[in-house]
Amino acid sequence: MTNCLIRRYRRGVIDHEVVVVGAGFSGIGMGIALRRHGLRDFVLLDARADVGGVWLVNTYPGVAVDIPSASYSFSFEPNPDWSRVFAPGAELKAYADRCVAKYGLRPHLRLGTRVERADWDEDARLWRLTTSSGPLTARFLITANGVLHQPKRPDIPGLDTFAGRVVHTAEWDDSLDLTGRRVAVIGTGASALQAVPRIARRAGHLHVFQRTPIWVAPKPDFRMPAWARTLFRRVPVTQRLVRAVTNAVVELFLVTGVTQYRRFPFLVGVIEGVCRRHLRRQVPEPELRAALTPSYGFGCKRPSMSNSYFPAFRRPNVTLVTSGIARVTPSGVETVDGASHAFDTLVLGTGFKVIEPDNLPPYPVRGADGVDLGEHWARHRYQAYEGTSVPQAPNLWMLMGPYAFTGYSWFGMIEYQSTHILRCLTEARRRGATRVQISPEANARFFRSMLRRSSRTALNRPACAGSNSYYVDAAGDTPLLRPTSTLQALRRSRRFDLDDYRFSA
Repeated sequence: MTNCLIRRYRRGVIDHEVVVVGAGFSGIGMGIALRRHGLRDFVLLDARADVGGVWLVNTYPGVAVDIPSASYSFSFEPNPDWSRVFAPGAELKAYADRCVAKYGLRPHLRLGTRVERADWDEDARLWRLTTSSGPLTARFLITANGVLHQPKRPDIPGLDTFAGRVVHTAEWDDSLDLTGRRVAVIGTGASALQAVPRIARRAGHLHVFQRTPIWVAPKPDFRMPAWARTLFRRVPVTQRLVRAVTNAVVELFLVTGVTQYRRFPFLVGVIEGVCRRHLRRQVPEPELRAALTPSYGFGCKRPSMSNSYFPAFRRPNVTLVTSGIARVTPSGVETVDGASHAFDTLVLGTGFKVIEPDNLPPYPVRGADGVDLGEHWARHRYQAYEGTSVPQAPNLWMLMGPYAFTGYSWFGMIEYQSTHILRCLTEARRRGATRVQISPEANARFFRSMLRRSSRTALNRPACAGSNSYYVDAAGDTPLLRPTSTLQALRRSRRFDLDDYRFSA
């Protein structure tokens, strides 16, 4: 069936066959997949003025990818020119630009267009989008918003009263000069871990307010030598071999160790041992080392790697504060122990909204019978068939739905999810279908399997108590992670039963 025919069914005229919301790597990957399969009537919407998603907006000092760059890229588009094993953020943004240009996505972009809501029109069998640039209709809607895209400000009394400068790591101002200033960082997650060492080198004094320590492994990072980059360009198979090795290591320790904890508990023990030795080597002071040691098990919340984070706390101009924050004052912070800490610049390294009704989805989505998807999930638990579709929203797929991310590489998720979606779109064309809906039975079956598998992960053990993990939602479920290997997820995307969906003209 041609694009012309599929755009004008008996049930109404549409602006585009497919609308993809988001122009970060998820949207870019979906756009590439659509073009490679001959589907050209689509647009990529993004509220920002450029592509790149998190790598466009995250420009804080030290920002870099936290898995090897060879794995953090599309399998079909290797980049031989990474400057380091773990590429800095600017190179990820450049890689996004390169993919958009090479695969002809520019004509499909509608930047500066914020989606404000999406409503399913059952009579016309299409999605009606309300955007900042006006209304838009689509036969099929694909959300590629990601999950770490809405900065989360801490709920601390008095935060708005602070008289100095306040900046979130995800909203960094590149003109901000911290040289000689009294700075405070609230948070010790993955973003703060990268920013703290850089800030410490410039600040006159730095206070770091830690609620929960982070597991930190040594980072095997080094500058890629010129000969290696030349080899990757001239003999691409060598870079693919490197990718296979890094994939295997990450899958074994960070995926299998966590998702298959009941079967392989020793893997988590091995990683904890590596992290503890790394901390002992870098922080010989017992009291400081104890303050930086997590009291929860590895894998309960997001870990990271760094060779410079722990040494930053040994600097004479850095103070680690572990007492809880009572309030922010105009001049600084008062902690629950009654101490006052004064500074003139406050950096919020408090991460992002994750599994929350106003973030997944980030705008109102009303599906069949007017069901609000966010409210539905809040009442009935987060769930989605194969991490991508729900019975309440026909003709809608998510590139990051509940139980989608395997924990290995964002790009692995993009590729297996786009494979799933393209199978559905291709089948819809073959059948001349205007309505595609996952059956409630298939969705329930998948959800049961995810709950069963999740019960065997490292996240469901007493050692995770008190970890304040964003992996766990309000219902006590762990929908951020799909408890399977990436290979299993990819295989499922190629083999799931299309009859789990209901196709109708």
